[in-house]
Amino acid sequence: MLPLISLNTVSARSAAAPRRYSYVAVLGAVTIGLIAPNYANWLLGPALLVGMVLLGVAHGACDQFVVPATHPALAQGRGRYWAAFLGGYLGLAAVVGLLWWQQPGLTLVLFFGLTAWHWGSGDAPQQSVTRNQWLAHSLLRGSLLFAVPLWHWPTETQAIVNGLLALTGTAPVGLAFLGPAAAGLALAIALGHGALWLAYARQGQHDLARTDALEVLLLLALLLVLPPVLAAGAYFVFWHSLQHVLRMNQLIDRASVVDRRSLWAELSFFLRRSAPLLLISVAALAVVFGLAWARAASGTVLVSLALLAASIVTLPHALLVTLGMDAAQWRRSP
Repeated sequence: MLPLISLNTVSARSAAAPRRYSYVAVLGAVTIGLIAPNYANWLLGPALLVGMVLLGVAHGACDQFVVPATHPALAQGRGRYWAAFLGGYLGLAAVVGLLWWQQPGLTLVLFFGLTAWHWGSGDAPQQSVTRNQWLAHSLLRGSLLFAVPLWHWPTETQAIVNGLLALTGTAPVGLAFLGPAAAGLALAIALGHGALWLAYARQGQHDLARTDALEVLLLLALLLVLPPVLAAGAYFVFWHSLQHVLRMNQLIDRASVVDRRSLWAELSFFLRRSAPLLLISVAALAVVFGLAWARAASGTVLVSLALLAASIVTLPHALLVTLGMDAAQWRRSP
């Protein structure tokens, strides 16, 4: 059985997971976008490609550790657990694939909605908040990450959406629909954040309100300065995935690195444990992308294919995080 630590310890440590690494990375990306916008693709592209493998793909390659760490009673017996884990994980992925085939438009909405929730809840504070505050923060942060590009970069966002729809043989979506949706969503998000920060302040949680406001400003800068593909890539790799890695390390026995606080120690620890599934995932993606490139050597096609591949595993990954790693949040008082 995998070595475990208590959920209380996990909660305390995960709350202290250093976000300064993500702040620095995002600030660097914003700086490049401001001083060299015409070269942003060339300057950020290599770092994003490497990070997409070592953090983006890897951050889900330790999903098999979540249930044993959070619900050990469900993971008794290594063989039975792996059979149930792989069966459930691949089964949910197959359901998403079937939905793309049968209802691509609906699946697109569900994918972006689930991703917004997953990203938002991943950024939510782990301590000192009520369940309703945690839910509000999760929904507001996730919505922000999608609403800003939709409002500020409508043409580029439309191209991403329609590229994914074209890959599934679905009719494109026009700007006439996306524009009003973005405006209404942006207003709701602004009002929601104001209400949330006021609630924090009334409870004396001024540091929490200040931290959240500063993070929102930083993410706004990222989403406004860089086009959607680069902004989403930088956030996904250097914020969401990196913070998930640091949090996952608290679910696994960290005796070998517990006294070493360097980022390299954290990443090395995680990559060693994610290596088996990471190698399988990278090999499978290399084959799929190689075939796609042979048929249509286009960056747009590869972006759409990356989104489609991500959508297949988002459902099982997000469920494990929401029902496993975030189980304590659902048990909080309203």
